[in-house]
Amino acid sequence: MPPTVVVFAPSPLLTVTIEDRAGQPDIHVHAGGQGVWQARMISTLGVPVVLCAALGGEAGDVLEHLLPGEGVTLCPVRVGTRNGGYVHDRRSDDREPIAEAPGGPLDRHEQDALYEVVLREGIEHGTAVLAGPNADQVIPASLYRRLATDLGANGCRVAADLSGERLDAVLAGGPAVLKVSHEELIDDGRADSDDPADLVAAMRQLRSDGAATVIVSRAAEPALALPADGDADADGDVLEIHVPPLEPAETRGAGDSMTAGVVASLVRGDPIREALRTGAACGALNVVRRGLGTGGEAAIRTLAERVELVEWKG
Repeated sequence: MPPTVVVFAPSPLLTVTIEDRAGQPDIHVHAGGQGVWQARMISTLGVPVVLCAALGGEAGDVLEHLLPGEGVTLCPVRVGTRNGGYVHDRRSDDREPIAEAPGGPLDRHEQDALYEVVLREGIEHGTAVLAGPNADQVIPASLYRRLATDLGANGCRVAADLSGERLDAVLAGGPAVLKVSHEELIDDGRADSDDPADLVAAMRQLRSDGAATVIVSRAAEPALALPADGDADADGDVLEIHVPPLEPAETRGAGDSMTAGVVASLVRGDPIREALRTGAACGALNVVRRGLGTGGEAAIRTLAERVELVEWKG
């Protein structure tokens, strides 16, 4: 069996986007949400994905058909609540929300069923990405603590792209890769400002709290990475990740794609520096495309060759 990544996507979204095509509305219907976008990018890099998700209501019925794809196997848990979704008008350069519906909360039995599926698949395949829900009320943060702790204790490498209470919870399991944005660190009170020195101090604290490799995205500024202790390929401490200059078309989702690229690269056995370059290239390519979590592997490889890793001198 080839190396496979399990992606925990507790509340996928049904997305409807209105585009312009020759002066006429062009309607696109897709599955979305952080875990879905990460799964899409991981599979783009040739790594199979098992996507574990809760599906319910009419939106869940549609998502059950949209989610499986080339390289993505769906492990659904049917629930009584509805999945969330949105309708966005993107006929101009800006994205205009028309309607947005959050996902409903899962009850205790549904949470247990979802936990069981992720635990089984994560132990079987050995690598899991824990993505956040679409809305805070979907599942409690304690479920992330249980998953991270139990998966890690049973030999599964855990990666997480979370913030707030869910970030605090997942640290208990000692995640192998933790990615967070600088805005989230500030909002969570973990960093005093966006000054690199403050962000690096927060990264070191996250290391002390249990994370191994810590990555902080900084919007248009170079991301920062603190590789795991003892990583022979790190050759230093904190690294700045410089990507080639590109004109953005869609700024959302770059961090999710970055996380996906890092995980996919590590699963294939690449050293951490190569994984960081690949992740940065995935994020950069996401920015120049209108579809989140999309891109071609050849373009990612080309961009990765142009990503520079510079030791932070702060």
